[in-house]
Amino acid sequence: MTEVKLISSCLVAMSNTYGGSRMELSPWDLQFILRPPNQRGLLYKNPDDHETQEFNKTRFIDRLKTSLSRTLDDFPPLSGRIGTEKNKEDDTMICFFIDCNNAGAEFAHAMAHGVSVSDIVEPAAYVPEIVSSFFLLNEVFNCDTCKPLLGVQVTELVDGFFIGITANHAVVDGESFWHFVNSWSEISRGLDAISKPPVLQRWLPPNLSSKHRLIPIPATSVEEMNSFETTIDSPALLERIFHFSKESMAELKEKANTEAGTTRISTFQSLLAHLWRSVKRVRLKNAPENKEIPFVLIIGARSRIPLPQGYFGNAVYVAVTLLNVPEDLSDINGLGRAALKLYRLVCQQTSQVAVKFFENWVENPAVASRSAKIDFVVGSSPRFNVYGNDFGWGKPVAVRSGMANRYDGMMTIFQGAEPGSVDVEACLAPETMHSLEDDAEFMQAVTI
Repeated sequence: MTEVKLISSCLVAMSNTYGGSRMELSPWDLQFILRPPNQRGLLYKNPDDHETQEFNKTRFIDRLKTSLSRTLDDFPPLSGRIGTEKNKEDDTMICFFIDCNNAGAEFAHAMAHGVSVSDIVEPAAYVPEIVSSFFLLNEVFNCDTCKPLLGVQVTELVDGFFIGITANHAVVDGESFWHFVNSWSEISRGLDAISKPPVLQRWLPPNLSSKHRLIPIPATSVEEMNSFETTIDSPALLERIFHFSKESMAELKEKANTEAGTTRISTFQSLLAHLWRSVKRVRLKNAPENKEIPFVLIIGARSRIPLPQGYFGNAVYVAVTLLNVPEDLSDINGLGRAALKLYRLVCQQTSQVAVKFFENWVENPAVASRSAKIDFVVGSSPRFNVYGNDFGWGKPVAVRSGMANRYDGMMTIFQGAEPGSVDVEACLAPETMHSLEDDAEFMQAVTI
């Protein structure tokens, strides 16, 4: 495939003047301050109608810029920058916040000559490396005070286009990310106002005073991250989309509940258990000494607190459980056992647990660094509205991630194009990926 050629680049600011000066970051936000940003992109085919297909490219790009500017009016943090200040009581600590200075989001127009939509969505093929070039702000970390908090790149393909969106993960989680994209698509296709206005005020537990709104973290953590950033050597990884139909997941759910002797395990928990066991099984074949694989699940706090509709920011935390070896892998009831573990893990995530995470973090900040080892983690959600993002030229045909947060064992979950289906974007070491593709039990549930 060809390289991506940059045609133009500019900063897009809000269309009006925002009166706010800064927003403090919560523990939910700050836990990601040393991590890479969120990167998700939508793939579109050119309109079928010939007259529409020949639309003026300049007008197309201008429409996206104008609608982006208008959308930023409702989401001012994304037009700002990360700010820092030394802690007044302890100069070994540093405080991060959002400077709502309307410095603007980065917007780029690019072209990938010779690349077609089918090259990106070819079934049973790996996600091509060129997709990483469809995103801005690669190799940037959330703590960078100079870079935009939002970057958009629109890349023209032979028969379509790709809108790659990069957003600072200390500003938004997955739900807020798609809230913004959904709103932008509404404005782009002609709505006068977005359907769900964001709630920008960060939540604080009632028993914490306002002084905790600015939470310092050790400056050494940032210094160590900067040192690590210059020496990091990313391993070779493969990415592939595994599609699971509604019917296939129903079979997994029935099997998991039957084996566990219950009816409470959900479809999603059954699917995650299938992924978890399968990756562990093939890893054990390649490295028998690797006896444990923790399951890292990102837990949403919005419904557990609960938070107001449209809460904009991060509202997630991490929960972990372990898979027993070899019982859960070789036992005939292994899927049920693994799914039951996930069911119990989710049941433990009460409102009290979500609030406790927040309060404990204030007292003992735990910032995940880029060097943190991750064996198996599930991110994103099939509940996020991906295929409803019509910017005025039709709905997307696929969703893909960028190179940020690419790790061996990263499973990114998206809703499928078919109602009720799910796509799993699996990122694995080549040896593990090849073994997984040869694993009959795993592939039996995959829909080609």
